[in-house]
Amino acid sequence: MNRQTADVWMTLAQSPSTNQRELAGCAGMSLGAVNKALLELRRQGIVTETGQLSAAGSELLADNRPRRAILLAAGPGMRMVPINQQAPKPLLEVRGETLIERLIRQLRAVGVTEIAVVVGFLKEQFEYLIDSYGVRLIVNPFYASKNNLHSLALGSAWLEDAYIVPCDLWFRENPFRRHELYSWYLMSGEADPDSRVRVNRRMELGPCRGKEPGQRMIGLAYLRRDDAVRLRRRLFALDGDAKYDGAFWEAVLEGEALPARVAPEASVVEINTYEQLRELDGNSAQLRSEALEAAAKALGTSTNSIKEICVLKKGMTNRSFLFSCGGERYIMRIPGEGTDRLIDRQKEALVYRAIRGKGLCDDPVYLDPRTGFKITRFLEGVHNCDSENEQELRRCMRKLRDFHRMELTVPHRFDLFAMIDFYESLWNGAPSAYRDYAKTKAEIFALKDYLDSLEIRESLTHIDAVPDNFLFYPGPDGEELLQLTDWEYAGMQDPHVDIAMFCIYALYEREQIDRLIDLYFEPEGGCGEELRTKIYCYVAVCGLLWSNWCEFKRCEGVEFGEYSLRQYRYAKDYARLARSRMPGEER
Repeated sequence: MNRQTADVWMTLAQSPSTNQRELAGCAGMSLGAVNKALLELRRQGIVTETGQLSAAGSELLADNRPRRAILLAAGPGMRMVPINQQAPKPLLEVRGETLIERLIRQLRAVGVTEIAVVVGFLKEQFEYLIDSYGVRLIVNPFYASKNNLHSLALGSAWLEDAYIVPCDLWFRENPFRRHELYSWYLMSGEADPDSRVRVNRRMELGPCRGKEPGQRMIGLAYLRRDDAVRLRRRLFALDGDAKYDGAFWEAVLEGEALPARVAPEASVVEINTYEQLRELDGNSAQLRSEALEAAAKALGTSTNSIKEICVLKKGMTNRSFLFSCGGERYIMRIPGEGTDRLIDRQKEALVYRAIRGKGLCDDPVYLDPRTGFKITRFLEGVHNCDSENEQELRRCMRKLRDFHRMELTVPHRFDLFAMIDFYESLWNGAPSAYRDYAKTKAEIFALKDYLDSLEIRESLTHIDAVPDNFLFYPGPDGEELLQLTDWEYAGMQDPHVDIAMFCIYALYEREQIDRLIDLYFEPEGGCGEELRTKIYCYVAVCGLLWSNWCEFKRCEGVEFGEYSLRQYRYAKDYARLARSRMPGEER
């Protein structure tokens, strides 16, 4: 039986008294195609001569009903900044009901009661659904590092005769049906420049040809048993391949000529951003945001005047979003998971007071030491330092050296060794992921006596003077300006720590580290051997410092991949190198 005949059959089951013209409208087919389908259904005994569903047709439909659904609700919804930290996206309220509850009620309305929900971010907030709707929760512990392909793999036992439902969707009408005679995937009719998939003439998923635009993939699908069995094998294969960690579940459908349903215009809204939620329901309780209210108060306006909100790239410590207000654009920082345990915002405020007006960076428009919220003006045309571009490196080292020569002071110190112990304490008794951690730590702390023996003049040090925090941008007269941003770790320390920090963040090899040291000390006639050995010590110490920081963030569900491994390697390799250069040691 072809798809058009199946669609007419299902439409008749839902509306037995529908005439042929109405059938054509409901099924989205021509009148001629409907007549042809009815002839075939009569021939098979599914429809009577009077156009009604026969007893045999009804009985066959009963064997083709959806039996279960798997709802994908694990992701952190990063683009929902500034409200994603307060509630998971599926629990956002739209027109008086949460997204996920609306979807569950729509499923139950067509008889689907076997429902599994894959959760991860703020998973505890979904627990009430077990009692309220009898759902089963499946926990995805890797929600921060893997996309929903992994979530679907965790729920793969639920794939047969089942709906796959992302929980950021709001449907005006119920998209689910009491009977499903074939597998399908729901597409939007609107073009999407990021999609390479579109609906072909056979109403199947197919690749774009040439320069033709793709169509937006909505994420909702239905899989019959035979398709589910086949696709499950591919799902497991992709889930076991690290290059698919960031993939959406639709990667499983590549090369599949799966039937497509096309959602009518405005029938479905995918809610990915604060702006989309506000557009759909301006009265949603979730639109209330402490961050936006603080921004509005700081700028002397209302939250409704804050427009064009979009998330910026997630940083290692914070999340930030861009917004417009009164014809100006701003960036607002929101501290990330566990940041309150890492950074003293009162100390940060003292640092910004010390550097105010010194030309090191734009003064914050707003900074709240209690919440960590910070607002700065958005720099147009900005780019970070290219750690492979010697001209930019030379300018960055000049900026850093000029800052160090100011010899600014604050009342607090960034103690490298104390912070190594502090980050370790945040593991809450868990052992290090590295088997030789105790030995490595002992080798790092053995460097302290050597560093203490040196004459060091401490001043305000950035601590996080990494390539990403040097910003190049066009000035008012067309010249390229440079500033150093993100001062939240800054404190009193040996300024040369900043050189080491730049190197290990850039993942430099030794030759590159030596070149950066030479660029910094070039105006001073070069770097002496003792001074170079000291900086090698800092490379080692800071490597373990940030390795411990990465281990803490891993406990919080945030992974940094190669960066964390390389930091630990810096600790081991440069402790050995520095020790070999110390007086009395063999080189």
